[in-house]
Amino acid sequence: MKRNSAALANTEYDIIVVGGGIFGVCSAWDAASRGLKVALIEQGDFGHATSANHFKVVHGGIRYLQHLDIPRIRESSAERSALLRVAPHLVHPMPFVIPTYGHGMESREVMMAGLMAYDACTFDRNRDISDPKRHVPRSRTISRAETIKMFPQLSDTDLTGAAIFHDGQMHNPPRLSLAYVQSAVEAGADVANYTEVVEFLRDGDDEKSAVTGVAVHDRLTGDEYEVRGKLVLNATGPWAKWLLGTKKETKLEREPTFSRDAYFVVNRKLVGSHALAIQGQTKDPDAVLSRGNRHLFLVPWRDYTLVGVWHVVHKGRPEEFTVSDEDLQEFIDEVNVSCPELNINPDEVSMWNAGLTLFGENDPNAKDLSYGKRSILVDHKADHGIDGLISLIGVRFTTSRGMAEKAINLAFQKLGIEVPVCKTRVKPLYGGDFDTFDGLIQNATTKCPESVEKSILPDLLHSHGTQYPKLFDYIENDPSLGARIGKTSTLKADVVHAVRNEMAQKLGDIVFRRTDMGTGAHPGDEALQTSADLVAEELGWSTDRKERELAEVEAAFPKL
Repeated sequence: MKRNSAALANTEYDIIVVGGGIFGVCSAWDAASRGLKVALIEQGDFGHATSANHFKVVHGGIRYLQHLDIPRIRESSAERSALLRVAPHLVHPMPFVIPTYGHGMESREVMMAGLMAYDACTFDRNRDISDPKRHVPRSRTISRAETIKMFPQLSDTDLTGAAIFHDGQMHNPPRLSLAYVQSAVEAGADVANYTEVVEFLRDGDDEKSAVTGVAVHDRLTGDEYEVRGKLVLNATGPWAKWLLGTKKETKLEREPTFSRDAYFVVNRKLVGSHALAIQGQTKDPDAVLSRGNRHLFLVPWRDYTLVGVWHVVHKGRPEEFTVSDEDLQEFIDEVNVSCPELNINPDEVSMWNAGLTLFGENDPNAKDLSYGKRSILVDHKADHGIDGLISLIGVRFTTSRGMAEKAINLAFQKLGIEVPVCKTRVKPLYGGDFDTFDGLIQNATTKCPESVEKSILPDLLHSHGTQYPKLFDYIENDPSLGARIGKTSTLKADVVHAVRNEMAQKLGDIVFRRTDMGTGAHPGDEALQTSADLVAEELGWSTDRKERELAEVEAAFPKL
């Protein structure tokens, strides 16, 4: 992965994908894997916005059971299975526990009936997943005693037990996005981060002129140039409407609504190996079969607990939102009211994460919000008479691969090419070509350089999968690169590799997206300084540039 502006400016592509979030990178990988000449252009870093601030859950569609929406259940389950299949180093099954109460809609009896229906709808959920440890088990219920043993903080006298189902969890969403980019590059795509699309190129002056490419601005060098292509896929998520503009010839017929979805990270384990659902304070207005208020979840992730998710409709620019101290306190208060025994206090919150997701139509100031239902896929030739342009605005990280497949199928049709079979449902992503994770650990252990602590191997393999020997090669040549950075599980070799082979251009790319260093909490001043020194040496930064990069990273950590 090398930034090459000259290649972008001097090549005519079959398709230019604008937007390096999960829907864009999935589309680039799909298109390249099916033989199209692809350019992927992203204004920031790959997977830097909503895709990086994800709750890290791969949803199998169980909540759509309340909506009696079987197609969405089937779609979500199929895409969860695909991720478990193609990214075994980055996605694994996670058990979720929903407490049950009384003998009405919240009872064990009703939950068991619902889980049986869900399991029947997802009967093929483990098809072609070779490793039994990555299988999604059948759902089940447990007794009150078993539930309290698992979660002693649940002391409600009405508690009758709990239901257990499984979804998927991502080890590191930015690394998953990057694996799609790396797969696309390996298949021949040209990619560039920090490259902003300024406008569409047109083949004429009238409002119906076909789109023939994009004019771009390199946000690192200041260069401006044009990238030509037969098709442009606008996959910029919440930026999509801003890129399309307000002119009626490209404006979406119904302006999409986005929600600021937020959660926070607690620097202690509030639950064991199972995620726990607790009652929130809002209801689902679209539920046909309602069990009461929506759930908030306490999800174990590495050495932390993720708590969320909260939704608020956002009307402004995509970059103009935050989570205030008041917001965070309200989140904590709601959790503590629902489960007082947790006794979370703000000092324990190490991070908050938030991103914009496609949402439903809601009345102003509505408390019980309608979530997004379907992704938006627009052929602007059919809708506006403008050829050469497609827009894809996705609704859920889980369904990104499947929606990318639909978008690229449309692209082939518009190019007048017979649509080839899509293989991204089964073809392993970059680093994911192995049978079992245990076997991968055993293999890496036998090859591990002496300067590397064996305890960090699982984290290294989660990030790199079968590509880990590249880091070992660096360490064999320079044993000092086998040292951990500060108290993190990140090696100095990770940083060097990120710059040389993963298109990391800024310190924040490494701290927040190429490594695990800053994904759960501030890694400490020593770790940031060491990382900055390594990047500065690789990229030839001045002392002033290094200090600016350190200041940017510090500013990116939420002030709690």
